[in-house]
Amino acid sequence: MTRPDPAKDGAQMSFDGRMSYGDYLQIDRILTAQVPLTGAHDELLFIIQHQTSELWMRLALHEMDAARAALAGDRPREAFKMLARIARIFEQLNSAWDVLRTMTPADYSTFRDGLGQSSGFQSWQYRLIEYAVGNRNAAMLKPHAHRPDLTAILEAELARPSLYDEALRLLARQGLPVPADVLSRDLREPWTVHDGVAAVWAQVYRDPQAHWEAYELAEKLVDFEDYFRRWRFNHVTTVERVIGFKRGTGGTSGIHYLKRMLEVELFPELWHLRTSL
Repeated sequence: MTRPDPAKDGAQMSFDGRMSYGDYLQIDRILTAQVPLTGAHDELLFIIQHQTSELWMRLALHEMDAARAALAGDRPREAFKMLARIARIFEQLNSAWDVLRTMTPADYSTFRDGLGQSSGFQSWQYRLIEYAVGNRNAAMLKPHAHRPDLTAILEAELARPSLYDEALRLLARQGLPVPADVLSRDLREPWTVHDGVAAVWAQVYRDPQAHWEAYELAEKLVDFEDYFRRWRFNHVTTVERVIGFKRGTGGTSGIHYLKRMLEVELFPELWHLRTSL
């Protein structure tokens, strides 16, 4: 059997002075960013799982910014693609838990002390995602107070309309009766269930053909939150499987804190209306 020679097919084989795959993707920087602090075998898994999750979150934020800009610019169909991509990103984030769950409690105990007080609870990108979709709690700025640059990013997010705010503003511009107090609300405050908003979404769902773009937008939001909830649930089950009911390294109550987060609804009116339709 003759082995193929890519050069004969025109493949570039010499990269002296040229940009290569590794150059473009900064592979050397990426592969040297894992610095285990112990000799434990599973610490590398732990580091890579969290680093790759942060990369996916970076992309989710990139898409979320673009989706909000599209909604604000009355281009909802552009936003639909981005929202669909964000849901798929969270599908990837969900799959990452499957890999981490191969780590047993005994494995984790070999390097847990090396983490000090570091915890995923302190992820500023995760906090930014929470703020961007409307789950806004100014108290969660405190873990980032030692980094004025990160605090400034999070404060800027609190000052702008969330994804849900932009969706409702779009509906108002399309002629739907979104209550005025919703459109002028304090953006720093977390979203709370609003009967007037529930009535607007019910109107959309009772006549999808008359409000097709709003209807499709609603389903894209639900699709995203569906994957986001699964991510939270998988986080809970993974933590419980690995550390049980111990306190988290960052000082939280661990599994008890994470289970409370499962009760948070990002777009509550879109979920509640299913019962009344």
